[in-house]
Amino acid sequence: MSIQFEDIARSIAADGVISSTDVLALRRTGWSRGEISPSQAEAIFALNDALEERPGEWADFFVEAIGDFVLNTLDPKGHITDEHARWLIERVSASGHVESMAEMDLLVRLVERAETAPEVLKSFILEAMEREILTGTGPTRCGGELTDHFVTVAECSILRRVIFAPASDRPAAVSEREADMLFRIKQATVHCPDNAPEWKTLFVQGVANYLKGFSPAKHVLSYKRAAELDRFMSDHSSDTGAFLGKMARHAPNSLGVVFGKRQSAPQKPDHAAIIKQAGVISAAEQLWLDAHLNADGSRDEYDLALLAFLAEEQG
Repeated sequence: MSIQFEDIARSIAADGVISSTDVLALRRTGWSRGEISPSQAEAIFALNDALEERPGEWADFFVEAIGDFVLNTLDPKGHITDEHARWLIERVSASGHVESMAEMDLLVRLVERAETAPEVLKSFILEAMEREILTGTGPTRCGGELTDHFVTVAECSILRRVIFAPASDRPAAVSEREADMLFRIKQATVHCPDNAPEWKTLFVQGVANYLKGFSPAKHVLSYKRAAELDRFMSDHSSDTGAFLGKMARHAPNSLGVVFGKRQSAPQKPDHAAIIKQAGVISAAEQLWLDAHLNADGSRDEYDLALLAFLAEEQG
């Protein structure tokens, strides 16, 4: 049965075009022993490489079949082994980069579904995403979005799914390595007007999550607060005092609570001073944050939103 499957796959690959009937034939002949075999997995990847277009039916089958192979053929099941992680990286990067959204979707769904995954695999996905954002090339930039140095809606979605995947550095939380990446992307795209609105929310929520180690329940609250801060920043005000004044009007007494007593908001409060005096984060985290915020000697709208968010969360 496996030979029949591989013969069908090779025949389709020779044409470079796959139909719904072809996908159905592969489904019927696959899983011959209740699971996808190594030879079948290789044939599926070879076929994916050969296709000129990848319709939805094929992408669904590709993700399902390779996902089953990776998660269910070696013990302990449900975990991505080092061996399978190396194999995935080799197959996906055979052309030098992640070539299709089917491949990207496979990788993202695997780290979402797996109970554990080698760090090398997650790093591979995040590095691929950062490279696509900075170069404007890759599967997330289909449809003509070839300008570099901006973040698309699709890229925000993938970054969020991978960073908060159960098989992450810190499940449901952001690691220092991932927060570093968010700052690098922010710095490279900060002046681009084409960034997806979701990007500022993800940046603020992600970095704050690393600094404060939010629990899943706090994580939901943080998303809402980040959305509020995003609305505050929509007027592109360059005046820090005006921004925090607006924040104080939306959440009375918040700044006073940060300082330990209720008081009116100062005329031009210092965001960084608020965080330091409140003891919101640890000394080591404060040093990390200062290094990133002082990297270019100025505060951009993303930095201000992050600092104001941290101060407001303390209240």
